[in-house]
Amino acid sequence: MMSKDETLEQNQREEPMSFIMMVIVTGLFGGIFWSGLAYFAYLFHFTEIRPNIVLEPWTVGNWKYGWLGTVISIIFIGVFSIVAALIYYVALRRFKSMWVGALYGIILFLLVFFVLNPLFPGMDPFSKLGKTTIITSLCFYILYGTFIGYSISFEENEIRNRKKQPSST
Repeated sequence: MMSKDETLEQNQREEPMSFIMMVIVTGLFGGIFWSGLAYFAYLFHFTEIRPNIVLEPWTVGNWKYGWLGTVISIIFIGVFSIVAALIYYVALRRFKSMWVGALYGIILFLLVFFVLNPLFPGMDPFSKLGKTTIITSLCFYILYGTFIGYSISFEENEIRNRKKQPSST
């Protein structure tokens, strides 16, 4: 039988978010946040590439270049980012170093700019991109990879540490 104090709302413990759900939320937030910042970099002419480039192969019409296309593109990148976060979760979550995340960002940069480049007709080949665009994009990918990697690896490490500690009940 529960005592009166245990039934009060303020005394109830909230179930923590599952690790995989945290990875999904981290991926979604990371994609939206960093692509939003990349859009501001585009507005301030630090890069020639805008987030709307992801819609070019799949949509028709000029709406994709307006504000609606920008918002949908940023959300779309967030969804793609969930996949990138899940790949990091499966392959690299046990590494504690932030450098693994930075390297993951560099690998994603190389994948997008060299392998997937033909999918995006609005993006020039790598050799024709300006230095500022390349440096800005590379920095964003490194920051994104570090964000995803550190967030996931930190949580993995916290879970491991909790399992090592004896429970105090």
